Amino acid sequence: MENIKFALKSVLAHKMRSLLTMLGIIIGIASVVVIMALGEGFKRSLTDALAGDRNNVQLYFSNTTTESQQSGLFTRLSEKQTTDEPEPIVTDTILKGLLEVDGVSNYYTTNNNNGEISVGAKKIESVFITGVSQSYFDVKSISLIAGRKFTANDYAQFARIIMLDKATAETLFDDAQSALNQTVSLANKAYLVVGVYKEDNNGGGLPSFGIGGGALMTNTQVAAETGSPENAQIYVHVEDVSRSSEVGKAAAAYLTRATRLREANYDIQDFSQFLDTFNTQIAGITAFIGAVAGISLLVGGIGVMNIMLVSVTERTREIGLRKALGATRRNVLLQFLIEAMVLTSLGGLIGLGIAQLAVTTINVTKALGGEITAVISIPVVLGSLAFSAAVGVLFGVLPANKASKLDPIEALRYE
Repeated sequence: MENIKFALKSVLAHKMRSLLTMLGIIIGIASVVVIMALGEGFKRSLTDALAGDRNNVQLYFSNTTTESQQSGLFTRLSEKQTTDEPEPIVTDTILKGLLEVDGVSNYYTTNNNNGEISVGAKKIESVFITGVSQSYFDVKSISLIAGRKFTANDYAQFARIIMLDKATAETLFDDAQSALNQTVSLANKAYLVVGVYKEDNNGGGLPSFGIGGGALMTNTQVAAETGSPENAQIYVHVEDVSRSSEVGKAAAAYLTRATRLREANYDIQDFSQFLDTFNTQIAGITAFIGAVAGISLLVGGIGVMNIMLVSVTERTREIGLRKALGATRRNVLLQFLIEAMVLTSLGGLIGLGIAQLAVTTINVTKALGGEITAVISIPVVLGSLAFSAAVGVLFGVLPANKASKLDPIEALRYE
């Protein structure tokens, strides 16, 4: 404890020199922590998006097998076609049979489109449009902000109506209420806005990463306009999340039988392999960039060693006096090692503070988009502090060893 007090007094006695000495450590720790926080944010965002709505399991037609190939740091997933069997048309009658599968409480289907939505001079490019079946509203967590949902009559009449998500409505109109009963243009066709919604859960899809906005249409209308199947994507709703995979596979097996597929089959969307590959690659990239940023820690460590050598020279008489009064070589060695550790640990703490400020600024300004939040984890905090102290020990050994070996008589004679 006494050595720590001496170390703090030494740092405070030369404030500017200590700050300049710590600069490399501060920059290195701040850089590495921010990079790790960004990598963690990307990983958590993708994990949350893929696992966000596990009650709804997507079934998809598959005539391929997925293979993974390692190429240096990266793992590449490739698909190999195993059969030419075409995707069958899934009728409403076949879909109703899904309700007989044990564990399936409901289902819904979707199809998709992408386009520009405009109102007068205002426009939004790359709006993701989801065509939904009527049961979509029974299954999904949709908060209706204004207006109404689609009715059976809308589907039967192929009504040109649309629901806008909250962000899209507020961009094109002053507020959600103002968007109601207004006409928007999509692919040179007019659509009546009947509702504004906010989706409480993204349904297990990927984050939008810059997509302009979202909108809902009836899947019958999207099919009529684009030629895509009404039931392009099929989802089953499972009440018991723990059985999602089991029930999903049973539902997929039912569709395979009901559509009389011989070689191809229906399967469930399992993102675990993709997620493992993504996490491995993000971890590799983060480690590489972190190592590059960590070079400043090496430079900072050399700076600490240099200033400690200077300190030993400046305090030669002090060292001689302490030895003459009975201080052992171990006492002197420990004193200078602790001084180096205190110096680098303070630099680490300041670096952490700067990293926290940078991460908070990134999150508040939504510099990474609304879906991604940079996260500084506890292991990173503890690791950075431990590494800072380790740098002090590593680069403080030489100066401390030099100080401990000084002859007390020669040291007292030093001018």
